[in-house]
Amino acid sequence: MVAVNKIDSNTTGLRYAKEVAGEIGVLPGSPVWTPLEPNSYSDFGGSVSMVARNPINPGRQRKKGVITDLDASGGFNMDLTQSNLQDIMQGFMFAALRLKTELVTTAVSGTQYTVASGGAGFAVNSLLFASGFAVPGNNGLKLVTASTATTVSCAGLAVEAPAATNKIVRVGVQGASGDITITNSAGVVTLGSTTLNFTTLGLTPGEWIFIGGDLTAEQFSTAANNGFARVRSVAANSIILDKTQGTVVTDAGTGKTIRIYFGRVLKNELDSLIVRQSYQLERTLGAPDTASSNVQAEYIVGAVPNEFTLNVATADKVTVDLSFVGIDSQVVAAGSLKSGTRPALTETDAFNTSSDFSRIKMAVYSSTNAAPTALFAFITEMTLTINNNVTPNKAVSRLGAFDVTAGTFEVGGSVTAYFADIAAINAVRNNSNITMDAHMVKNNAGISFDIPLISLGDGRPEVEQDEPITLPLELNAATGASLVNTMDHTLLFVFYDYLPTLAG
Repeated sequence: MVAVNKIDSNTTGLRYAKEVAGEIGVLPGSPVWTPLEPNSYSDFGGSVSMVARNPINPGRQRKKGVITDLDASGGFNMDLTQSNLQDIMQGFMFAALRLKTELVTTAVSGTQYTVASGGAGFAVNSLLFASGFAVPGNNGLKLVTASTATTVSCAGLAVEAPAATNKIVRVGVQGASGDITITNSAGVVTLGSTTLNFTTLGLTPGEWIFIGGDLTAEQFSTAANNGFARVRSVAANSIILDKTQGTVVTDAGTGKTIRIYFGRVLKNELDSLIVRQSYQLERTLGAPDTASSNVQAEYIVGAVPNEFTLNVATADKVTVDLSFVGIDSQVVAAGSLKSGTRPALTETDAFNTSSDFSRIKMAVYSSTNAAPTALFAFITEMTLTINNNVTPNKAVSRLGAFDVTAGTFEVGGSVTAYFADIAAINAVRNNSNITMDAHMVKNNAGISFDIPLISLGDGRPEVEQDEPITLPLELNAATGASLVNTMDHTLLFVFYDYLPTLAG
């Protein structure tokens, strides 16, 4: 055994595990340590405070001080991918994902998936997305032809005994021929149906959907009627849409089997639906000698998500900055990692800012115009921020904190846009009700985020010689309930397991 003289940063690793709900600092019996891919760290570990003894004495010398406090925190930057944010983002939103129907399969035959229970949630004409199967044909988008409590029937399957990680997810619905219509009446856009009961889809006010499939028969004839749209309200045979990607024209959908796609919804919740999740962050620090593969590690214990920043810059990757406030930090020697399972990292591509944004739009909200004129055509950069204002709770007899307190859920950010007219400047001065949404699509999957109500700040044009005029804007978000009483949230995300190629 030879002790090493140094350890390189490339030998380190980062994982997180969820603590027991309501018991900060306590891991479950068999925690799952989920891997992450940090680009850099802003801070990580425990910062110790010390107070020196400085009594009056003839030698005018200090005496050894005492440790009085410890502040534990962790922060890092990583690329945004389709899968790496969905789970941990629940912590930053103090909420749980609102799922449609997601089931683990126990077997696959040539005609159906077998599940333990809940199969009836995949009604006939549901669109499901299957993943993780060894047989390629058992993966991907499928149309449900029949279902029971324990079976979900689809065409084109093959016999397989799947693993526990294989699952099927309800990602959309296909209407019967001519059943789904779209109308624009005095600026109010409505999806209608005769047979399909929209209330069975599990849609939430404020959620974004995508209208139209890749085949001509699966989309409305007018291109502007297809695309991303925000749900304002849902009834049995109608969905009111208050934001659409294009200017909708009335279409009866004659002879069309229109497809509607949706995803998992994550929004800041109210009252009993608020969920505070704490974590433990594990950063491995490499092996201290050449004879062993065992590694040292440091932990942030009782880590509660505090600040989040989504970074969008021209010709770059989309990245996120995450920071946590903990109650304690720990270090362990090689071979003493905390127990639990450590799954391998799932490789997925990062979103880029050049070709993966299907839409970014900021406009004055209108309840009678689902496609108002945008305040600008293009941006050069954007940030979206969350601050939970988490502070540690300190007490006598405790080094570090015994708990944390979350403050106001603040959502903000900034946008720098290319200036074209004075509409955005007037929107700042008039304190207009601004709404903003963005949609990223890559490899037939995607992420949307929506801010229902924003107040704009700054808005002073920046003029430089030989450069286009730009307009910096500050974003200050608030609950959308004053615009639409059912949109009682400040920020909403949608994670789509599947989107048609049309969405890109």
